[in-house]
Amino acid sequence: MTQTLLVLGSANADLVVEVGRRPAGGETVLGGDTVVLPGGKGANTAVAAARVGASVALVGAVGGDGYGSLLRESLESSGVDTALVKTSSRPTGIAYITVTPDGENSIVVSPGANADVSLSDVDALSFDGAAVLTCSLEVPLETVVHAIGAASRAGVRTVLNLSPVAELPAETLRQLTVLIVNEHEAAQLASDWRSLLELGPSSAIVTLGSRGAAVVQESGIVEVPAIEVDEVVDTTGAGDAFAGALSARLAEGDDLVQAARYAAKVAALSVTKVGAQPSYPTAAEVG
Repeated sequence: MTQTLLVLGSANADLVVEVGRRPAGGETVLGGDTVVLPGGKGANTAVAAARVGASVALVGAVGGDGYGSLLRESLESSGVDTALVKTSSRPTGIAYITVTPDGENSIVVSPGANADVSLSDVDALSFDGAAVLTCSLEVPLETVVHAIGAASRAGVRTVLNLSPVAELPAETLRQLTVLIVNEHEAAQLASDWRSLLELGPSSAIVTLGSRGAAVVQESGIVEVPAIEVDEVVDTTGAGDAFAGALSARLAEGDDLVQAARYAAKVAALSVTKVGAQPSYPTAAEVG
């Protein structure tokens, strides 16, 4: 095991269509041409981390189809180790994404092969040399719970991007080094940001979109601003960019506030280009 960062999560093909507005129930709206891009919370997080210099491996699954090949190529060209990405008999996961002129998106995910990321995949992992395990929830919840427990027992710091929100065992929450949620998810979990720590994690980060993020620790709350960008083109995958960059910096030894400041820059830069993985900046671009 040579990677300092392990990412466990989904790999999806993103089918993106631009629309003037989102359709109402029972309504048809014409959109632009469909663009197929590599995505998925796990793959996005891994690529974002690799682009800024992390030594990272993805634990996941794709189908033996063209979308799976697209994802492997994107991961490998970004420097992500794909030895732990298995090929499933199920089709590669797909995210159906509509993007409106203001850059906001709505997403429907068909998990496909992601549902095959299993407990045995976690049991086969070696945590030797790993500093951080980062998970997200587009793969089976029991697999994520199992992985966080195994990493915690191995002395590896654990990061969970709790999106979409799911009910986790109390023990799993106590094993978290960092819980990442956005404002809406935080409101579902606790009455205020500080109360997120009462759920069990050592620390929490609330991402605030264009306003940056809030780092919640026992010592207090530090708000980290986002950098200003000239134009928001597409917000798809910005949260994953934040999680990947944050994990990369934690694996390098940054403290949580330092890591969050860096991650906020990466997330802000990612919204200036179309798509998720293709939009992620390199370390040189972040500066």
